[in-house]
Amino acid sequence: MRILENVISDRGSKYAVSGGPCASEDEAKAFIKALCRKKKFAKATHNTWALLTDEAPIKNDDGEAGAGMVILRMLEREDLRNHIIVVTRWFGGKHLGGDRFRHVQDAVRMYLDDLQSS
Repeated sequence: MRILENVISDRGSKYAVSGGPCASEDEAKAFIKALCRKKKFAKATHNTWALLTDEAPIKNDDGEAGAGMVILRMLEREDLRNHIIVVTRWFGGKHLGGDRFRHVQDAVRMYLDDLQSS
């Protein structure tokens, strides 16, 4: 499990991005469960994720409407299969509007760059 913490901060909201090998929805749920064993992530407002398997794309917005699709589209563009990416947000009290999608996209880009550099 690769975790990049405090990658973005805006108007009180903080973001982290994490991911790892994952081949099914059951494995994705297990990944989220393992991530949430870390108290900080369990207390997050949203743990939005997506996964591109050979059978089908899977996503979960976790209350951050549309964010799972942003992650999924980026996975499709990179053709990164059987690898889950989770963008975590701790809500800071101010609504971010459309900026939240840019932050999700930026977080995923940071994760992909980190993945490719290792």
